[in-house]
Amino acid sequence: MKQVIYTVLVNEHLTPDVCRMELSGDTSAITKPGQFLNLKLDGFTLRRPISVCDFDEGRVTILYKIVGSGTAAMEKLAPGSTIDALSGLGNGFDISKSGSAPLLIGGGVGIPPLYKLCKELLAHERKPTVLLGFNSKNEIFFEHEFAELGVSTLIATIDGSYGTRGFVSDLMPGIDYSYFYTCGPMPMFKAIEQVAETSGQFSFEERMGCGFGACMGCSCQTRFGNKRICVDGPVFEREEIIW
Repeated sequence: MKQVIYTVLVNEHLTPDVCRMELSGDTSAITKPGQFLNLKLDGFTLRRPISVCDFDEGRVTILYKIVGSGTAAMEKLAPGSTIDALSGLGNGFDISKSGSAPLLIGGGVGIPPLYKLCKELLAHERKPTVLLGFNSKNEIFFEHEFAELGVSTLIATIDGSYGTRGFVSDLMPGIDYSYFYTCGPMPMFKAIEQVAETSGQFSFEERMGCGFGACMGCSCQTRFGNKRICVDGPVFEREEIIW
């Protein structure tokens, strides 16, 4: 973990309520896809945890959904603004277990960390398939970004306005995969748990206080005892999760 003052380079809408923010600054603490930043916003006591979508030396990209006053304040940050962040938090995904044909399953704002994961898997000569789930067509984002990586990308919408009608878990049967990685809401996780045919990793979305394990506010019970989502997670293996 490292405290970094980032400079906003880009802050733009991808959909009416999902934005992409590109930041410049020290990214040395970010070492794995699936890690997150904890952002301090003026006028707010608690920091906001936001997953890392992509990063390289000196730049990091995050995607966020405008759902409350904190993310509404983020939307107003113009290029050139600075933002205080705790960088490189969380354990991230372990790609060593992926096998040759991993499945990446994302729902809504759980999709962003899967983008860097996909790039890392491709760099290690894996062949991922990506499944993305949304409520409707007007909420879709990053379909083209995944497609540009050259991976098979399938989409499900609950209302059937685009792709397959139903939940993203409905896309899983019939796909041959060696392992899975997923990030999204708990109902999606429970549906995946019912149909998944291999081991995998779940990246949990959770409200956090400090973001680095001091406050114990995001503790959860696992098969191996209590763990803190911000430090021991947000990524957990299927075998340790108590549903």
